[in-house]
Amino acid sequence: MISREEIRDGALMRMVAACKGLIPVTSAEEMAESLDQTLASAPASVQAGGDAWIFGYGSLMWNPALHVVEHQRATLHGYHRRFCLWTPAGRGTPQHPGLVLGLDRGGSCRGVAFRIAGPQVREELAILWRREMVSDGYLPRWLPVRTPDQSIPALAFVMNQLCPRYAGKLSVAETAKIIAKATGDLGSNTEYLCSTLAHLDALGITDRSLHAVRQCLPDSSSAR
Repeated sequence: MISREEIRDGALMRMVAACKGLIPVTSAEEMAESLDQTLASAPASVQAGGDAWIFGYGSLMWNPALHVVEHQRATLHGYHRRFCLWTPAGRGTPQHPGLVLGLDRGGSCRGVAFRIAGPQVREELAILWRREMVSDGYLPRWLPVRTPDQSIPALAFVMNQLCPRYAGKLSVAETAKIIAKATGDLGSNTEYLCSTLAHLDALGITDRSLHAVRQCLPDSSSAR
């Protein structure tokens, strides 16, 4: 599990850079421009200095590494959670790349919405960019999510289907085979899957597709 301090210090960017060209590294200038553009397209309340909501669907749910003032279960329609992004870093290696989760088009996804206080929005999003936008895998989008109390616009990182590392719709068996073999500087791909499932289960969220992948793992792999 990576800490807030490690993210701020650029640990993920160094992991990506160590892959020696297998993943394009977002420059500091590109990252700042992307953040500026995303804030410029934010809801009016956020642009006016109000609070911002972030939608987490993978490791962000159980390790946000952000200063938040509230979190709630939330549902996003139009996208679903899927292992659809190849990674030769973090949860894999260039020899045995792993898979990480993305929000792919279609269906719906239940996760967690985090609220960041207005005065801290830019600082916290800058940290979030160093986590999610170190390369070209994701696109930041303001999307409506539904909490138990209301519908709110939240920032979500959706899959960039034009990214060369987009894995598409792998079968359950193919996904499990890849995950079982992959491990990297942040730990095994199996650990990533199991941690996500454990936190979803704790929230009362059943993700049948991820459970199906877990059930296809070899016993020795799933025990790690």
